[in-house]
Amino acid sequence: MHVSRLALDRYRSWEHCVVDFTPGVNILQGANGMGKTNIVEAVEVLSTGSSHRTSSSLPLVERGQSSAVIRANVVSGPSAGLSAPDMTSNANMGETGAYGASGAVHGQSGANESAATPANADGETTVTTYELTVAARGANRARVNGGNSLYMRDVIGRIPSVSFTPEDQRLVAGDPASRRTFLNQAGALLIPGYTDRLQTIAKIAKQRAALLKQLGARDVVPAAADAALSGLEIWTGQFIELGVAVTRDRRRIVDMIAEPFAAIYRSLAGDDQRAQLAYEPSFDEIFLTDDPLPRISEHFQRIYPGEVARGQNLIGPHRDDLSLLLAGMPAREFASNGEMWTMALALKMALFDVVARERGTRPIVILDDVFAQLDESRRSQILGFASRQDQVLITVAAASDIPDLAGRADTNVIDVGALKRTQDEYLHPDLSALLGADAARGGKTVTA
Repeated sequence: MHVSRLALDRYRSWEHCVVDFTPGVNILQGANGMGKTNIVEAVEVLSTGSSHRTSSSLPLVERGQSSAVIRANVVSGPSAGLSAPDMTSNANMGETGAYGASGAVHGQSGANESAATPANADGETTVTTYELTVAARGANRARVNGGNSLYMRDVIGRIPSVSFTPEDQRLVAGDPASRRTFLNQAGALLIPGYTDRLQTIAKIAKQRAALLKQLGARDVVPAAADAALSGLEIWTGQFIELGVAVTRDRRRIVDMIAEPFAAIYRSLAGDDQRAQLAYEPSFDEIFLTDDPLPRISEHFQRIYPGEVARGQNLIGPHRDDLSLLLAGMPAREFASNGEMWTMALALKMALFDVVARERGTRPIVILDDVFAQLDESRRSQILGFASRQDQVLITVAAASDIPDLAGRADTNVIDVGALKRTQDEYLHPDLSALLGADAARGGKTVTA
């Protein structure tokens, strides 16, 4: 499986953008601020339903716009790794298809013999167009092959990907929110229904918090307090039931990743190095009994005064954490900077291995500006990993940063600056013509 064409409308810095990818290695080269990270982030959002860079949809939408659109042509089948840049489904890619191909400066392309993705029933290569509309506010929607409108959760996980980013060190040393994002992205790729449950419990948590604030208001009248208390009881029951389901999902995710993580860390850091994962659920009652609901309900009763006073849900999956341990000690407190980077790399590589095993197809690998953050040894380790994959998307700021991927012939270099100029020429033809005429005169003043 690989993405052959990506089209963006009103996504972050890109008003319109179309870029063609090939199987194998794709390198997006461009100066900082050109929008190369935004391009690969769009693949991550379409894949997992979220971005490692933000916790909400609003920053994904171009300023002043109400929504952004991500479209991707995805090739799967027995010869998916041999496909040239896709030119077959441009009608599904919207208006931006008019200028997409010319923006990419392609390098030498060749076959990726390791690609092996499921074919359709006839054993043929298929091209599927996925479309995701990201709303600045409100519900996100999706379509497959231009069909009926779907919920975003209906397409999440269909294009598996794993991203390696400069922020990955936060998985070890950062706050719990970054680790919950990792668990949520893993859940979207590995567990059917996880995204749906996560979205539903977020809505329930919001309703419950609103009632807690209402009950804590000084001017609340008795009748309104009684109604709020009755509603709180109902929402709390739903919150507990769904929260237990999400907690069990996350424990399953950690159990799946823990062993590969430990093995990969040993291979990167040395056979005598021991790293572990430990899931720390807010609903820790699930570890104590087969039926944790009554105990969690009692827990909520004990903390009720504190929740009302603060107007917040004080326990639940939104307060879960994932601890990374080095030799049995918390890595965020005792690991060196290099050890943290190695643990972060091992965690992402472990997720890749588990997704590949469970899904039967290798995820797309995204390496977003990671090389400047790594020493030579870790650069070599991640490049060795990337060189074995079916499709890799790499962002670099300069030609000197382009990595040597063991002489792979299927490397496609995309000039993001040229892509940006192509966009401007398409959107503002009059201005482009004026600037072109000025450049042709060499900046000389024409006199009568």
